[in-house]
Amino acid sequence: MVVISDIMVQGAQMILVLLLSPLLTGFVRKVKARLLRRRGPSVVQPYRDLLRLLRKEVVLADNASWLFRITPYMTFAAIWVGAALVPTFATGLLFNWTADLIAIVALLGTARFFLALAGMDVGTSFGGIGASREVMIAAFAEPAMLLMVFCVALIAGSTQLTTVATFMASSEVGLRVSLGMALIALIMVALAENARIPVDNPATHLELTMVHEAMVLEYSGRHLAMIEFGAFLKLLLYMSLIVCVFFPWQMTIFGAGPLHYIVSAAIYLLKLAVAAILLALFETATAKMRVFRVPQFLGAALMLGLLGTLLLFVSRSL
Repeated sequence: MVVISDIMVQGAQMILVLLLSPLLTGFVRKVKARLLRRRGPSVVQPYRDLLRLLRKEVVLADNASWLFRITPYMTFAAIWVGAALVPTFATGLLFNWTADLIAIVALLGTARFFLALAGMDVGTSFGGIGASREVMIAAFAEPAMLLMVFCVALIAGSTQLTTVATFMASSEVGLRVSLGMALIALIMVALAENARIPVDNPATHLELTMVHEAMVLEYSGRHLAMIEFGAFLKLLLYMSLIVCVFFPWQMTIFGAGPLHYIVSAAIYLLKLAVAAILLALFETATAKMRVFRVPQFLGAALMLGLLGTLLLFVSRSL
């Protein structure tokens, strides 16, 4: 019975992130529209878009290889696994021992690698531009992400998310400047990885300014649905990661009972709603920067992660 309970709770978390990710994107779009005094689309519009794409026929270029065909499914699977591993409403679940920060960075890097290859596979100019920009952003974002992971691991003593969340929720943490720097660095990386303002505009249709959208211009039908679904999951993954590492309040320990799971899930939804509102406020008040300034933006995140790590070493040596 214990194993069955483990599987049920873990499966519930996997289904939760799968069903919640389009709703999160729709909520962000709705809040942004309201802030701009527009009516905006419904919060369930992303679900309709996915269903519409799934019903459409797939159109492939004549020179598209097998890599172009399998990339949507590989990227979706990698991001879904990463999002499902991050503890949301409970810790100590069946597969939480694999929920390692470095493993999640590796999964995201794998999805990005195949998507960049698929963007160049057909040989279009826009796909090549988008892939080159994606690799440029990754060259700065991944080191900044790893430095943030290193900083958090030095404080919590582990890169396993369950251990990190348990330690961050305890009274041993206190106020640390290093954690503040790591949090800002993670937020900056999350904005870049999810193609949000100021790095990229998710609502733009100008090919010369796009990063993510330029790589997927040749996709259609169910392939495009998988890529869009992966983008929804990626936004949820980063928000869940920020909540799990830096705001792990009221997360239930496995085995506490169904009522505790429901309360923790409700609090998790509230945290996501607050994060979505803050994201919409930031994107409404900020303009998109030029592509050539993106390395400076991510370089600042890299320096914040490095300074946070150095402060830990300095404070321990005093």
